[in-house]
Amino acid sequence: MGSSFSRNKIPNQAELMQETGFSAAHLLRLHERFEILDKDSKGHLSPEDFETIRELAINPIGGRIIGAFFSAGQETVDFSTFVRILAHFHPMDPNRTKNGAQQEAANSRTKKLRFVFQLYDMDRDGKISREELLQVLRAMLGLTVTEEQLQSITERAIQEADLDRDDAISFDEFKKVRGLMAVVPWRPESRLGGSQWKKLTSIRR
Repeated sequence: MGSSFSRNKIPNQAELMQETGFSAAHLLRLHERFEILDKDSKGHLSPEDFETIRELAINPIGGRIIGAFFSAGQETVDFSTFVRILAHFHPMDPNRTKNGAQQEAANSRTKKLRFVFQLYDMDRDGKISREELLQVLRAMLGLTVTEEQLQSITERAIQEADLDRDDAISFDEFKKVRGLMAVVPWRPESRLGGSQWKKLTSIRR
C-alpha cells in the first residue's frame, strides 16, 4: 500500500488535524492501520475488526473499549470516527490553545473523562451505578484483590463522588471529584496510552 495513495484518500484531513491534534503523519499512519483492519475494504470497521487488535484482546476491559467506538444502535465506524475515538488515548498538547471559534479538542481533559465515564456507564443512562462500577473493577483488578476489597473500593468511590447522594455517579460528579481517579485506577494514558498507544496504532499485517 503506497503512502501517497493513502494520503490522497484521507477524508477531512485538515478538520481532523484541527480537532484531534494529530499531525498529517499521524493521520497517515492511522489511515493505513484502518485499512489493514478493514480487510474487506468496506470503508468501515465492525466490532469484530477491533477484536483482531492484540492490545485490546488482552486488555481486561477491551470489550468495553471496543464498545465505546460505537454509538447506541451503531454497528460500524468510519475513519473519521475511528480517529476521533483514538484521540482520547493521545496525550494532550500542553501548547495547544483554544479560541472562541475553535472546537474543543477530541483529546481534551473533558473529552477524555467523558470517554472513561462511558466505559463504566454500561446501560448509558448517564450515571455509574454501584453495580456498574463493581463490574469494571472486577474486570480490571481480577484476582489481585479479594471480593471484600473490591466492595470496599466501590463503596469508597461512591461515597467520594456521589455529591447529590442518589447512590450513583453522574458525569458532572465524575468530572468534579478528582480523587475518584485515584480510587478507580483507570486513565486512557495509563491503560492504553504511551507505549500502548504506539502499539495500538502501529502498522502490522
